[in-house]
Amino acid sequence: MTYKEISKSFLDKAGVTIGDTIKVSKGDIEYEGILLDRSEDAMDSYIVIKLDSGYNVGVNIESATIELIKTGEKPEIGYSGDEIVKDPNKRNVSIISTGGTVSSIIDYATGAVHPAFTAEDLLRANPELLDLANYDVKALYNILSENMKPEYWVKAAESIADDINEGSDGVVIAHGTDTMHYTSAALSFMIRSPVPIVITGAQRSSDRPSTDAFLNLYNSVGAALSDIAEVTVCMHDTLNDGECALHRGTKVRKMHTSRRDTFRSIDTEPIALLKDAEITKTNLPYIKRNERELELNTACEDKVALIKTFPGITEELIDYHIDKGFRGIAIEGTGLGHVPDYMVKTLERARDENIAVVMSSQCLYGRVNMNVYSTGRLLLDAGVISALDMTPETSYVKLCWALGQSDDLDEVKNIIQTNVAGELNESSSQKYFLN
Repeated sequence: MTYKEISKSFLDKAGVTIGDTIKVSKGDIEYEGILLDRSEDAMDSYIVIKLDSGYNVGVNIESATIELIKTGEKPEIGYSGDEIVKDPNKRNVSIISTGGTVSSIIDYATGAVHPAFTAEDLLRANPELLDLANYDVKALYNILSENMKPEYWVKAAESIADDINEGSDGVVIAHGTDTMHYTSAALSFMIRSPVPIVITGAQRSSDRPSTDAFLNLYNSVGAALSDIAEVTVCMHDTLNDGECALHRGTKVRKMHTSRRDTFRSIDTEPIALLKDAEITKTNLPYIKRNERELELNTACEDKVALIKTFPGITEELIDYHIDKGFRGIAIEGTGLGHVPDYMVKTLERARDENIAVVMSSQCLYGRVNMNVYSTGRLLLDAGVISALDMTPETSYVKLCWALGQSDDLDEVKNIIQTNVAGELNESSSQKYFLN
């Protein structure tokens, strides 16, 4: 239990522990619900209660009284029902947890959040999934999505490949939403798969009435059983609990901090829509199940920066990354792909020191074209590589991957401007996947 000192003493005196139903009174206000655990770094003077409405409330215990209403069952790890037996008539889906809201399993008897993520926990919380497939579930790591690193992309790609080699018919990755589009792009470049690879998450935790966790996960399993053998992101298509959209992993972006339909395809449509774990509509051509063999190419450079240009940006920002030994710089430029003209010399220095610089646009929609204005032509002469119609995030991830393939700037340019995983709207050879 993470309650300490003041709050722990308050609870101990009443003989209350996590999972108990309690009533806390402060003056004329009363709160009744299940005592939950809380974060370790929280202030010590409050406790957290899950109300009957499903929402959690933090209560400052100063001048409060507490009453034990009912002793609760304590959370146990594992499945309390019958042993889960695989059905030989169903396909096998691997679910890999990396963390995030969708991976939080709530014990509804106690209101506590399970720290473990097992097949039994998952199916106990979402029994409807049993009708769709057999499952192998593992926790690869349990991190907040802002803590994602290129090395974790590599580990995830290798884990997915292992599952496919062991007979998985589809893979679902549970991931935090904030950096999901970076990971989906990375996996798109690192893996060519004969089966679907679907990344999903949740904007709202599964103990909230407005949660999107179940619908996203349920439709993601449906996508993993479909014929769409690409890396995709499956999330709510609208604010309502209706359909989910299946976005191509290199053309998707999180566009809102809290809306359930936060993920949008950029400069294209979603590949498909799903409802009740079934494809209801397809919008784009896609690679079909078993059209290709599994190939893995995880070579990746992590000394790459993503820099956003702004009024008043100085050369020192580029010089810093050159001096620190970065091998690549992805710039999110203005308009058609510009930075101030006084930065051209420092970008020439980057080229001369064999540092690849890729230019995308802050506009998100549209295509970089540095041939239109004089500044753009100067940037091209300085060796800056156009990201064409890639999003800034995808251009950054692809630069990491491209530098894992080659340190020759001409070759890096060819890789950046060659369509590998649907990141560019025009078609071209995929010869750079494996060398």
